[in-house]
Amino acid sequence: MDSPSANAAFAEQIGVTLPLLSDMDRKVTAAYGILNNRSVKGVDVPLARRATFVVDKNGIIQHIVEGEAAIDPASAVSVCTILKDGKKP
Repeated sequence: MDSPSANAAFAEQIGVTLPLLSDMDRKVTAAYGILNNRSVKGVDVPLARRATFVVDKNGIIQHIVEGEAAIDPASAVSVCTILKDGKKP
């Protein structure tokens, strides 16, 4: 749900050159089941659980990491390397 500029800064910070999804309209986070609403002073605030999804070139989800572990891109990079080599994770 971060902005494209925030995602670009994050990608630069961790050395990732592939595009990161910006889901400002929250359609993808809802579809992937990670969107939650939290009530703050009586107002629903949309929040998404932290998650990393690796989607292959056929649009199939090959890897999911949720929670604090999703901050570290190492497992996603590992899965991408395996997929690049034509193997299954």
